[in-house]
Amino acid sequence: MRDFAIDSSGLQADPSCANQVTNIFCENALETALQLKDLHGGKITVLSLGPESVEDTLRKGLAMKADDAFMVVNNTGQLPDSAATAKVLAAAIRKMEPFDLILTGRESGDWGAGQTGGLLAEELGLPFTAFVDEISPEGDDRLILRQQTDSGWQKFSTPKPAVASITNSDHNLPRIPKTRDIILANRKEVTSWTLEDLEISPDELATDQLKARVRQLSIPESKGDCEFIDGDTTEEKIEKLAEKVAAIARSV
Repeated sequence: MRDFAIDSSGLQADPSCANQVTNIFCENALETALQLKDLHGGKITVLSLGPESVEDTLRKGLAMKADDAFMVVNNTGQLPDSAATAKVLAAAIRKMEPFDLILTGRESGDWGAGQTGGLLAEELGLPFTAFVDEISPEGDDRLILRQQTDSGWQKFSTPKPAVASITNSDHNLPRIPKTRDIILANRKEVTSWTLEDLEISPDELATDQLKARVRQLSIPESKGDCEFIDGDTTEEKIEKLAEKVAAIARSV
């Protein structure tokens, strides 16, 4: 088992220290789309921004029964923030076929900002709903979105096209692809675009251009101190212990 490590920049995780996996909330989003397609038909396209290795993630989406896959290759070595990610994804979406609905994961599995969906909707000028766990059609030109809240859930009616970020629930657990579907997915074409294909300069993903920047990334050090409480009586020891606990609480 490899240990978590930080790369030489000190600003992001070293990608070689662990196997890359699909963000679980994005898999919830894909499962929600697949269930919608199973009931009402349609076509599902998966899209991702990242290094060449993101193709593996997209092929898993194809194995889960997505119809098409597109990737935007980011070979800059820079980790884009939510705003830059939304801008690139929006440019890619504009090159694709017309759509009714765009789904993103609730948040990323690394930084967990939870902003890409909303910023993507802003880039495209579309309505946005967050923390959705269930979607159903309402006539030909609207959708019913069920949104999780702190105390339960509420439903919204939104016009098509729309953007929603999907949260996890008991009924959108990602399906496990069958072996045959995995084999077929590896034979399908994944359309690949560069940033230049989308008329976006790689300089726009440079650290000094990002709206949100990581200033420092470090691995917490685990330390432990053991101190014995002395005293002539049990009551005296308890009193000293309480004073120690109170001092620690005041310092936090």
